[in-house]
Amino acid sequence: MATIAIIMGSTSDLPVMQEAIDVLKELNISTEVDIVSAHRTPEKMFEFGKSAHKRGVKAIIAGAGGAAHLPGMVASLSPLPVIGVPVKSSNSIDGWDSVLSILQMPGGVPVATVALNGAKNAGILAAQIVGASDPEVLERIIAYKEGLKEKVIKGAAQVKK
Repeated sequence: MATIAIIMGSTSDLPVMQEAIDVLKELNISTEVDIVSAHRTPEKMFEFGKSAHKRGVKAIIAGAGGAAHLPGMVASLSPLPVIGVPVKSSNSIDGWDSVLSILQMPGGVPVATVALNGAKNAGILAAQIVGASDPEVLERIIAYKEGLKEKVIKGAAQVKK
C-alpha cells in the first residue's frame, strides 16, 4: 500500500495540515505524520528527506509557516515529489512570506505549491500522483471527483427552488 508522508514544522501547523490527513483517509491512502522542523531539528529533517522513499513513501506533503524552508529543504534531499503547503502562522506576514518561500524554488529543486493553508488540495494532489501508477487509487480519485460534481449539481438544484 502506498504511503504519503505529511510533515510540518510545528504542532501549530496541525490544524491546517489535518485537512490533508482527512482527505487521504477518505481516499483510503496510508499516511505517515510527523513534526520535522527545518530550523529546530535539521538532523531529523536530513534523515527524513534521505530515507522516506526507503520506507515506501510515494510523495511528501510539507507544511510550514513563516520562512517556510521545510518543503524546499526536504525536496533538496529526497527523490520523491514534494508538495508544499504554505501556512499562515502567527509569525507570518499575512502568509505571503510562506507562499513565496515555498513557491520560489531554484531550478532543479521543484516543490509543487498549493494555496495558502491549502492542505486539502495537497492531499488530493498527492493521491493523484499515487493514482498515476496505482489503478485502485485512481478509481478512488475518479469517484471522489464524481462526488464533487454531484455536490455542485445538488447545490444548484437547491438554489433554483
